Amino acid sequence: MSRLPQSLAVEDLSAFCRALGRQLGESSPGHLKLMNMLARAGGYQNLQHLRAVQAAAARSRRREQVASGAQAVQAQADHRLLERCLNQFDGQGQLLRWPSRRAVQTLALFALWAELPAGQEMAERQVNAQLNRLHLFDDPATLRRTMISCGLLTRRRDGSGYRRVEQAPPAEAQLLIRALRRRRASAPPPGQAEAQGAGQPAS
Repeated sequence: MSRLPQSLAVEDLSAFCRALGRQLGESSPGHLKLMNMLARAGGYQNLQHLRAVQAAAARSRRREQVASGAQAVQAQADHRLLERCLNQFDGQGQLLRWPSRRAVQTLALFALWAELPAGQEMAERQVNAQLNRLHLFDDPATLRRTMISCGLLTRRRDGSGYRRVEQAPPAEAQLLIRALRRRRASAPPPGQAEAQGAGQPAS
């Protein structure tokens, strides 16, 4: 006979550990050790990892007030990864640097992929022009090659044409694309930003 999984929602892990410690009596580990044990049993590296994941999810929920149809995306997303990736982009939604972690690289590339024209073949110079307006470290070749290896972009064998690969982005990429589009929409035009900066008194 198969066993049905039982769920247990704990509002306060610290209070739960105190109650459990009282029941275990003298054999109970210390309070902090018990909390770390329960965090690991829940699939986290330790208590610090649990807190970091929950804090990132809370920040992401505050940023992304979505309709009920998008709530599933929120639930599926790795919010820690999403936050790391968002930190790689500036206030205008441009990629500041090439991330060191592969997972962050791939997620960042989805944000660039989303801005390429769909269903249209592009010459290499056109792809470069699109990528150059989306990043600040002047390396469109690395971006192109990695997008091809990640299955986001295809290229003819003779190099004469590139095309975006149409696909459904993962949950983190969907949230990232929305967040960066909001940044770009709210950012002042480059000329206006420079004029505002020039008008500020020197400190």
